[in-house]
Amino acid sequence: MRVERLGQDKIRIFLTFDDLSERGIEKEDMWRDIPKVHELFNDMMEQAYQELGFEVSGPVAVEVFALPAQGMVVIVTRGKTGSKTEKDEEEYDEDDVYELEVTLEESDLVIYSFRDFEHLVEAAHRINAFLINGGAAYFYQGKYYLVLEELDLDQDRYQKMIAILSEYGEATPTTVYVLEEYGKVVVADDAVKEICRHFT
Repeated sequence: MRVERLGQDKIRIFLTFDDLSERGIEKEDMWRDIPKVHELFNDMMEQAYQELGFEVSGPVAVEVFALPAQGMVVIVTRGKTGSKTEKDEEEYDEDDVYELEVTLEESDLVIYSFRDFEHLVEAAHRINAFLINGGAAYFYQGKYYLVLEELDLDQDRYQKMIAILSEYGEATPTTVYVLEEYGKVVVADDAVKEICRHFT
């Protein structure tokens, strides 16, 4: 589980599928109101408090993005709360200090980050044979990102391709919206084929 601050009232948490399976949670459970998911959320908030000093009470918006073969990104935004009266305080018990509003988005995008351009080039050459078209490449905060969409591969080839990408880079909780808005486009279309064509 990795926690990072996006703003004063917003954090992002990256959960791997291992984080979920350790707690006996399936991907589909994430938008169900069950005790295991509440426990997971409490653990996330505890880690966010310890690492970032991020404290929640009152209304909280939670966006969950499911990423294929990588895990989940959970964005937590604190709502603005007015000052509570004593009567309001009594209505809260210690375990229930926030109200959750959960939205879920499933993404078919595979996004990997690479520490340097050479790693991206090597990965591109090795996965080129798997792809008909090759997504987009971005540069953002000192790393290169490869975004692949709508991969029409059987499970076996898909897992092989993910394994190759994991050798050279790492699955990232950075969303394509962040890359499009704040990143620099390196190759806009068919990135894998273009990189293979121009770099050996």
